[in-house]
Amino acid sequence: MRLLLVRHGQTPYNLIGALDTAFPGAGLTDLGLRQAAAVPGVLEGDEVAGVYASVLVRTQLTAAPLAEVRRLDVVVEEGLEEISAGDFELRNDKDAILGYVHTVAGWIEGDLGRIMPGGYDGHHFLGRYEGALRRIAESHADDELVVAFSHGAAIRVFTCLAMGLGAEQAKDLHIANTGASLLEGDPDRGWELRRWVSDPLGGAHLLDVAAHDITGEGTEDAEAEALDHH
Repeated sequence: MRLLLVRHGQTPYNLIGALDTAFPGAGLTDLGLRQAAAVPGVLEGDEVAGVYASVLVRTQLTAAPLAEVRRLDVVVEEGLEEISAGDFELRNDKDAILGYVHTVAGWIEGDLGRIMPGGYDGHHFLGRYEGALRRIAESHADDELVVAFSHGAAIRVFTCLAMGLGAEQAKDLHIANTGASLLEGDPDRGWELRRWVSDPLGGAHLLDVAAHDITGEGTEDAEAEALDHH
């Protein structure tokens, strides 16, 4: 299966760097809606076998234009949601951002036992994300392209763990709203990273360089944001 993991469009919390991870989550900004509307054109030359989204509203809103053009339903798949911020939910202060970033960075470094304060550990995240992808894979043939709309930190961490990327390789890995990770394989054979798209799929003109977008940034950039703006 070819799996295109697409981050949702911009939300109001992405603008201010707040950790919005709980259900149902925020909707999209005007820019976020434009980012979502650009996705179908980018994939015009590809056959899309399925469109999936997490339980959080922003991914479903981002998936809607592609699903409409392809006359497919958006299948809501539990497990694709963002890494829970736990005690840091809806906060954008320095301690919250550094706490979240360092926990997620620890998972990438292989410390899956590290627990997000008030949340869960990396084993829990990886198990539920892999479970969602397994259920998706069971519904599709090996050569089919599936588009799953998910979240910045979740896509970054899963891709790093699936590829065995270490902290040094992952530190500069960032994914803007509607950026994407294209993987090929399946949960049993493993995954190969075919392409990483840091900018919005619709092009760099849809990038908001002024936003304090913590969950989409690499570890070092997120740390710098925390220290510079607080």
